[in-house]
Amino acid sequence: MRLSRFHLHTTRETPADAEIASHRLMLRAGMIRRLAAGLYTWSPLGLRVLRKVEKIVREEMDAAGAIELLMPSVQPRELWEESGRWDVFGGQLLKLKDRKDAWYCVGPTHEEVITDFARHELSSYRQLPVNFYQIQTKFRDEIRPRFGVMRAREFLMKDAYSFHLDADGLAAEYANMHAAYTRIFTRLGLRFRAVHADSGAIGGDASQEFHVMADSGEDAIAFSDGSGYAANVETASAAGPGPRPAPSAEMRSVETPTQKTCAAVAELLGIELRHTVKSVATMTGEGFVLVLVRGDHEVNEVKLAKVPGMAGYRMATDEEIIEHLGSEPGFIGPLGPQRQVRVVADREVAAMADFVVGANRAGWHLAGVNWGRDLPEPDVVADVRKVVEGDRAIDGGRLRIARGIEVGHIFQLGRKYSQAMDFTVLDENGGHVHPLMGCYGIGVSRIVAAAIEQGHDDAGIIWPEAMAPWQVAVCVINPKNAPEVDAAAQELYGSLRAAGIDAVLDDRGLRPGPMFADIELIGIPHRVVVSARGIGSGTFEYRARTATGPEQLDRQSLMERLGAS
Repeated sequence: MRLSRFHLHTTRETPADAEIASHRLMLRAGMIRRLAAGLYTWSPLGLRVLRKVEKIVREEMDAAGAIELLMPSVQPRELWEESGRWDVFGGQLLKLKDRKDAWYCVGPTHEEVITDFARHELSSYRQLPVNFYQIQTKFRDEIRPRFGVMRAREFLMKDAYSFHLDADGLAAEYANMHAAYTRIFTRLGLRFRAVHADSGAIGGDASQEFHVMADSGEDAIAFSDGSGYAANVETASAAGPGPRPAPSAEMRSVETPTQKTCAAVAELLGIELRHTVKSVATMTGEGFVLVLVRGDHEVNEVKLAKVPGMAGYRMATDEEIIEHLGSEPGFIGPLGPQRQVRVVADREVAAMADFVVGANRAGWHLAGVNWGRDLPEPDVVADVRKVVEGDRAIDGGRLRIARGIEVGHIFQLGRKYSQAMDFTVLDENGGHVHPLMGCYGIGVSRIVAAAIEQGHDDAGIIWPEAMAPWQVAVCVINPKNAPEVDAAAQELYGSLRAAGIDAVLDDRGLRPGPMFADIELIGIPHRVVVSARGIGSGTFEYRARTATGPEQLDRQSLMERLGAS
């Protein structure tokens, strides 16, 4: 490829609306252009990178035994009503009518479509297991699309769906996909972690996310420094507390006239924050529930919603708090005549003794409180808190918190969709059974942005070599006025291509400064400069993208360095 015949449009200006590095650099490098909020055109340069990611994903999915197909992006309402998701998926589901007033949606995912395909194509256990995948555009109507292609409304995704007769078969394919994903992200040259995760709107029995590690990541990941354990903080758990100590203090009232937070109360009393208990008032379908966590902890909304009776909970209003506890917020707690309310205590709180809680009386708290003696045991004890840096891990190590960008997710869906859509196959005994399903997604376009978040500097993008638009840029100095330089550059370029190196010839005739700046901005891993001076000395100026300076190499050394010898 000659850059003089390629569309490359870079800019030195930093876009005002770009908040993160990948968005800024993709716009500056001319990889994407905004059409509307969350909608982007991929330029020829951006598409080269996208296709390289797609190629590796396809190769590894094929190698893992998955079979490629292509499903429609527009899906009929009836399928989503069968699964029960037409109304519950939320505002992200873009709905539209055709000329016959029939409702459709633009697919954010394809569980319904693949289940419909399977129930018409698969009828016997002899056809299982099977795994179908596609690489296709998805649309999710984000409330606030931002960060360029990182959180766009339209994006390219690889989604796969497997069907199985039994749990062992599903577990085997889940492990197969985990291994395939590990190979994909390793081949792409990314630093990543697989973490235990919540299944969210997709549903299912088990799931893991694959995260590219980057300081700008939206997701917090907890991992142990003593093993391979890692989980999204939404689902991460620390080791359980030890046995509850015996009471050692009498319960007493303490005046806290303006202290409405655990931190303020702890400071007033001169105690550590971990000796206080935070009361969080919630409303559920069953009524008012008081949730208790340690004063130095926060409620984990995902964990709490999984506690029996807490699904769909919301925060209680001030009026509801006064009605049920007789106190204004800031002084509420689990004691008093109002204790008929249900109490859900985090397991750390259930193991506490001599703690401080609100007295359900404005301006007062209670200290030296103990379970069993001063208040009844909690109605429910569960792990409902967010883990924090330094928590004891379940494997004996310590938890550390890092940031990550989710680029892949694998689910064991179970029979959620096959039952809802009445998809059955005949088993070995001639009976009808609903197959178990797995679901495996990769954000192909998101990977591009995540790689940039992980690899960039002040000059531009630092691609992993497998993802770079080209591996090597052959830069010609003054090609129009130096035919011998142009000929030498073309000869080198041809040799690299013949050796299987994805090279590009920069014959645009730019001055060295702007030419080199473009090559660094778009992130080409290797740069070779062909000049009259170099030809005269029998050398080429070589510089790796991450090197501090250039080297002078003869042809043989250059070809060896580039892996073309």
